[in-house]
Amino acid sequence: MDLAEPNAARARYRLAPHHFIDYVLPCIIFLLALAGWEAVVRVQNIPAYILPAPSLIATTLVKDWGVLSVSLLVTLRTTFLALGLAVVGSVGLAMIFAQSKWIERSFFPFAVILQVTPVVAIAPLLLIYLTPQIAVLVCAFLVAFFPILSNTALGLASADHNLLELMELYRASRWQQLLRLRLPSALPYFLGGLRIGGGLALIGAIVAEIAAGSAGQGSGLAFRIVEAGFRLNIPRMFAALVLISLTGILIYVMFTLLSYLLLRRWHDSARQKGH
Repeated sequence: MDLAEPNAARARYRLAPHHFIDYVLPCIIFLLALAGWEAVVRVQNIPAYILPAPSLIATTLVKDWGVLSVSLLVTLRTTFLALGLAVVGSVGLAMIFAQSKWIERSFFPFAVILQVTPVVAIAPLLLIYLTPQIAVLVCAFLVAFFPILSNTALGLASADHNLLELMELYRASRWQQLLRLRLPSALPYFLGGLRIGGGLALIGAIVAEIAAGSAGQGSGLAFRIVEAGFRLNIPRMFAALVLISLTGILIYVMFTLLSYLLLRRWHDSARQKGH
C-alpha cells in the first residue's frame, strides 16, 4: 500500500483553508465592497459628477481607453526610466560607500536631505528650470533613489564579519570581497528596496504630473485626472485612478515575484514562504 498519496491528499486538505483565507476571501470582500458601492449610488440616486458607480467607471474606462492608454504609457515610461536610473545610481553609490566610510559620511547626508524634502515642494521648482518631461522624471528618480540606496548600503554592510575576516586572511582584495561576498549578502536588502522604490517611483511621477498638469502641461495619467477635474468629468477621474492603482499593484507583484525567483533556493525569507 502506497502511503504517499494519502499523505499528499491530507497535506492538500490542510493547505486548502490557508489558501482560501489568503486569496479567495480578500477577493470576495473586495467584490462585496464594490457591490455595496454600486447599491448605495443607485438607491440614493447620487449624481455621477459627485460619486460615479463602479459600473459607470468600468464603462468610462472602456470608452476612454484610447486617451487613457496613451497617458498610461507615458506614466509607465517615466516610472520605469526613473526606477532604472535610481537602481544604477543607488547601487553604484552604495558600492562606493562600502569601499570608503569617509565618502559615505560625506555624501549620505545629501541623499537624506533629498529624501526628506517633499516631492510636492520640489516639483513646481523643477518645472521652472526643466522641461515638464524631464522635471517629472527627476521627481520620480529622487523619490525612488533613497530607499534603494539605504537598503543596498545596509545589505553591503551586513555581510558576515567572520567570512570577511576569512577573505582578508586569504588576502582577497576589497573588490573581490565586494563581488563575492558583500553583493550576494546585499541582494535580499536590494530587492526589498526595489519593491519600495518601484511604488515610490510611480508616486513621484504622479505627483510631478499633477504639478505639471496644474500648469497646463503634461500628458500622463495624473494630467488626465487634473484635466477631467477641470471639466467635472468625474467618471474619467476615477477611471484614471483605477489605472494608477492597478499599475502600482502590478509593479509590486512583479518585483515580489522577482525577489522570490532570485532568493527561493538559498535565502530563508523566500524559502519559508515557499514552504
